[in-house]
Amino acid sequence: MKKVAVVGCGGSGKSHVARELGRVLGAPVTHLDAAFYDDEWNALPMDKFTDLQRELVARPRWVIDGNYNSTLQVRLEACDTVVLMDVSTVAALYGVISRQIRHGAGHQGNGVHNRIHWGVIKYVVTYRRRMRPRVMAKIEEFAVGRADVVLLANRRRTRRWLRKVAAEQS
Repeated sequence: MKKVAVVGCGGSGKSHVARELGRVLGAPVTHLDAAFYDDEWNALPMDKFTDLQRELVARPRWVIDGNYNSTLQVRLEACDTVVLMDVSTVAALYGVISRQIRHGAGHQGNGVHNRIHWGVIKYVVTYRRRMRPRVMAKIEEFAVGRADVVLLANRRRTRRWLRKVAAEQS
């Protein structure tokens, strides 16, 4: 496991898993929210964002977290492992709200980028119905058969899987 794409709904635990994998694997971690948004929440132009991801995935080792379905193919074609944080809508909403309470709003420098507004809530609430099928289709098209695909459906399973990965690396 050298090149890992971590995807899933907001609040699902992507950034936590990416940080832990980066630590265990000794790989640099990129949180796509940090790459896409500046401190004023201005978005990077999509062509520059795509080019940046192509540079990131050309490295020999990496962990990248973020959904960004429009550029997901770049990561899926380059990774050896896909981790899909496939938690329930309730768990994702809990994650978004608890992250806001724990860290406050804004950019925290550790992959935590908090900005709760109606668009975020709507995205989380509709993710399983609208976005998840699109993400699954891209995983099927660009990763299945050439990369390991790990589905983590809840926080307990996630903790267990992270412990297993850590034990395998030591």
